[in-house]
Formats: sequence, C-alpha cells, structure tokens
Amino acid sequence: MTDFLVRHFVPNHEHTEEQQVRASYGRFAGIVGVVTNLLLAVMKFIAGTLFHSLAITADAVNNLSDSASSIVTLMGFKLAEKPADEEHPFGHERIEYISGLIVSIAVLFVGIQLVEEAVGKIVSPQAAKIGVLSIVILLISIAVKLWQSVFYRKVAKQIDSATLTATAADSRNDVFSTAAILFGIIITKLTGFNLDGYVGLAVAVLIIVTGIQLIKETSNPLLGQAPSKELVNSIYKDITSYDGILGVHDLTVHNYGPNRWFASVHCEVDAHQDVLVSHDLIDNIERTVGQKLGIQLLIHMDPIIADDPRTNELCHQVSEMVKAVEPRSTIHDFRVVWGPTHSNLIFDVCVPFSCNLTDEEVRNRVKMGVRALSDTYYPVVTVDRDYVPCSASEHGERA
Repeated sequence: MTDFLVRHFVPNHEHTEEQQVRASYGRFAGIVGVVTNLLLAVMKFIAGTLFHSLAITADAVNNLSDSASSIVTLMGFKLAEKPADEEHPFGHERIEYISGLIVSIAVLFVGIQLVEEAVGKIVSPQAAKIGVLSIVILLISIAVKLWQSVFYRKVAKQIDSATLTATAADSRNDVFSTAAILFGIIITKLTGFNLDGYVGLAVAVLIIVTGIQLIKETSNPLLGQAPSKELVNSIYKDITSYDGILGVHDLTVHNYGPNRWFASVHCEVDAHQDVLVSHDLIDNIERTVGQKLGIQLLIHMDPIIADDPRTNELCHQVSEMVKAVEPRSTIHDFRVVWGPTHSNLIFDVCVPFSCNLTDEEVRNRVKMGVRALSDTYYPVVTVDRDYVPCSASEHGERA
C-alpha cells in the first residue's frame, strides 16, 4: 500500500537524491500523519467520553500530540526545501534534523505523562464502563498505528530520514500503549482485577527509553557525527586510484543535511612534478570523485620528496617509532632539512580521538623517540586527531 500511495502522491518518487523529491516525501508523510492521527483522536475522545474511560481519553490526547508532531514534520521538510541564502550558505536541510529532535522530545514527554497517569491508576484504581464500541475503536487504532509504523519506516528508509525514523518508532510505541489499554480492559472484565495502571506503567517506561534513544540518534547529526566508514573508504579508494597521488591524509567530512556532504583532504604529490600538471590532476579528482560520490570535495596539494632513499628510510623508522607510542597512529607531511651538525625532522602525527594520551603527551613521547634515533635530529611535531572512523594508513598514505 505504501508503494501505491507514493507512486500516486509523490512526483518523481524514484529520484530520492533530489531535495525537492525528498521534500515531497516528507510533506506527504506529514499529511498522512496529521489526517490519520486526528481521526483516531476524535474517535477515542468520543469513546472515552461515552464510557467514562480516562485511559482511552488519555490515548486520544496521545494521538492529538502525534498529529501535532506530524505538523512539525511537515513544516520541517517544507523549511528544509528552502535554497541557500546569504545567512545560510550551506542550505536549510539541517532543519529536518531539528524537526526529528522535536518529535523525539515529544515521544519522551508522552512517556513521562503516561508514567504519571499509570501511577495514579495504581494508587487509585478507577473502574470504567466497558463497551463493544470502545474495544472496536482500540482495535482500529492498533491496526492504523501498525500501518503508520510500517509506512513511516519504509519512507524513512527510502529517503534516509531521521525524522521519519523517529516518527515510525513513535507509532510503534503507540501500538504498545493502546494494546496495553485494551489488555487492561479485557483482564479487568474477566477477573475483576484492574491491571490497567500496571500495564500502562510498563509501556510508559518502554516509551521513555525509546524517546531517550531517539533524542540521541537525532542529535548526532547536529553535533557533528562522524561519516560512515563506507563513505570514507570510497573517498580514499577513489582518490588513491589516480596515478600521481602518493598519499592521502587529513580527511574531514561535514554534513549539512541529508545528501548534502562537504569534504576536504590533503593529497601528497611528487615535488619534482610540474606544479601545473599536479594542479590539473587535483582539479580532475575534485570534479570526478565529487560528482561520483555526491559530495563537494576540496583537495589541498602537498608536494613531497619521494625519491630520496635516506629520507624515505628515516620516514619509515619514525613511523614505526610513532606506532610504538600509539599503535593506531600515522604520520604525514614528513620532510627533513639535512644539515652538517643537525637535521630538522618536520612531520604531523595523526592519532584517534580514543587515544588516552593528550596531544602534549603524544608530542613529547614522539620527540623523545626521534632523539633516541639520533641526538642530531631535531623534531618539529604537530599532533592531529583523526576525524574519520578509519586511518589514512589503510588507504595508501606514504608513511
């Protein structure tokens, strides 16, 4: 059914990489949420009033909040569609992450409200009238929420949307919430023992845990989440496939919304090669690799001496010494200014964020290691942190 609706209500639905198509998906999902949740809220308000059921009325309020969340989703996708401007030169697509965070907070808020309500029912149980209509409405609600969960999850997967992923989880939680109400009504009818409050408390705790997880997931892109290892590997692999690239390091990837990636990287080239030839190579890589991976790629060119055996051997020795300090570390931009009484070794050391040593501790230990190789070596060391989830040494760094 989801595919049928998407085909009829989302123009050009196959081109999910285009921002306008993503916005159409988001608007359609938002409209579906507003309409279906409003209908469920109205039905439950009627049933709750007729049968004096606080639980059903509370579930109606929950559906009303879901409708409000769908409006937030609708507005989020609409605002994210705005083109870049002077105040926001990278576009407005991160608004989608903000709307997802709002939905996640709403999920947590509903869970907290249900805890308060469930504790009240445990302390002061209230008997409610039980009618066939109320049971039918709850069953319809469960069916609709199950469909919503599947619908949102499928659309979220198609356009890689954190907002709709959060909304799908919210709909799934509503299934548990409504099922708990129905379960409590049936048990109360059969045994006379009111389980409504206890079951509601268990469901509320589940919703709170889910809300906390969703807040964490939807906040990560806003905080500056590391790119996927697959994207990093693709960038390194495609760049190092070009003849003339001797090493790659200092890759940094920024995300300004779904399908909006910016990357910068340093590429080592032979210092003896004509600078215009090297520049032409870099231009071709920026354009070709950027288009292939759907990113805006900026490359800094690092000329290095690659045919000096003495420098290469010293580079290897320093690299092995640095790994003794931190096994996951790498070196780059290695150069030597040879002199009659002393030589300056200038290089960068890249260590992962998970390294327990401070930058100063790494720098001091590396300097001690260099001086241990020869007291005529004077190291000039810069410590970098690895901004991507795998080391450049896995992808052809010279060191």
